Amino acid sequence: MTRQPKITFIGAGSTVFMKNIIGDVLQRPALSGAKIALMDINPQRLEESEVVVSKLISTLSAKATIELHSNQRKALEGADFVVVAFQIGGYEPCTVTDFEVPKKYGLRQTIADTLGVGGIMRGLRTVPHLWSICEDMMQVCPEAILLQYVNPMAINTWAIAEKYPKIKQVGLCHSVQGTAMELAHDLDIPYEEIRYRSAGINHMAFFLKFEHRQPDGSYRDLYPDLVRGYREGRAPKPTWNPRCPNKVRYEMLTRLGYFVTESSEHFAEYTPYFIKEGREDLIEKFGIPLDEYPKRCIEQVAKWKGQAAAYRSADKIEVAQSKEYASSIMNSVWTGEPSVIYGNLRNNGCITSLPDNCAAEVPCLVDENGIQPTYIGALPPQLTALIRTNINVQELTVAAMMTENCEHLYHAAMMDPHTSAELDLDQIWSLTDDLLAAHGTWIPEWARVSKKVQAA
Repeated sequence: MTRQPKITFIGAGSTVFMKNIIGDVLQRPALSGAKIALMDINPQRLEESEVVVSKLISTLSAKATIELHSNQRKALEGADFVVVAFQIGGYEPCTVTDFEVPKKYGLRQTIADTLGVGGIMRGLRTVPHLWSICEDMMQVCPEAILLQYVNPMAINTWAIAEKYPKIKQVGLCHSVQGTAMELAHDLDIPYEEIRYRSAGINHMAFFLKFEHRQPDGSYRDLYPDLVRGYREGRAPKPTWNPRCPNKVRYEMLTRLGYFVTESSEHFAEYTPYFIKEGREDLIEKFGIPLDEYPKRCIEQVAKWKGQAAAYRSADKIEVAQSKEYASSIMNSVWTGEPSVIYGNLRNNGCITSLPDNCAAEVPCLVDENGIQPTYIGALPPQLTALIRTNINVQELTVAAMMTENCEHLYHAAMMDPHTSAELDLDQIWSLTDDLLAAHGTWIPEWARVSKKVQAA
């Protein structure tokens, strides 16, 4: 009997995301008999996820089996693929802290999970746990591939590569393919007729080519159409979230000549141009959704209560193919059938204008040899310059954790484009003090400070 793969899902209590990944996996014949190990520290969410996976298996008539674990190392034993999706500290208290403490200094954010003071703190909470997974993997499944879906993606990927270079890992996001679909929608062109090439870092990669296949087989550059549509008010078209009109990225397209692959709500806080104290005209003009991530968290928690009950009572669960890369990677590695994905890995010269040790997001070939990144060369200089401002923050945050030098956390905040555009040095130091104090035991002991958070 042919051996079936073992897929371990760490953070299986992220049930909706887990449902998408496992649903994709079970629709692939070579993976439909997989052993699926679900691990989470929350017994209720773990049980809810078991219900969902069981009904997915039934719906698809798959032969997969399920294991439930509260012990991480036990869940990882013999794994071929390890999917991680968790949020250390949750919405409450840690995400709330990441937003509310900076507000006392007049520093406003939108998502705060990738860069800025919120992203730095999230990385500080998250990386140690990712390292613990890597340590367990080295002991019980050293050849497994780590499929990392946790933010801050670039900081996480960089930190894993620095401390556990032997771990086969890739950071995964849906921003590249998701943005390509959005732009196809704005242009009224079927996504299947679009050809693109993207490169950069996670949440700040750019489409170096964005083209439409013509009837004669040639390709037409779509950038002039995108710029014209924006200037004439035909783009961007409304998307799923009315709070986010997506104007920031189009404005930056007119300045840089290239379109970035992460949302306007994210991009507004990766740069110093759009969120400014006393400039409500900018907020209104570009439709910047301040405090967007907390709003989504509250909405998702409320929605999940009804969704969990519906899944529990349903005989079958509707399954659609998601736009995530995980199942494609697993299928290609397991069967040798090649595929192309966009992944985050150590740069190693793929993008020659960025540091070799940074986490680059580039197209990758996947087959039985694993995940093989594509050589890109140098990016246009204006893109390189902007990306480097974000890499500075990532590099210093990783350096802080690798050396357990708390000073580098202050340096990272100091170098952040949005933070440094709004606050002076004393404010940045005081804010960092307050954030570290407020996080308490959620962060490593070496980073904790005794200073108490000042009352608002």
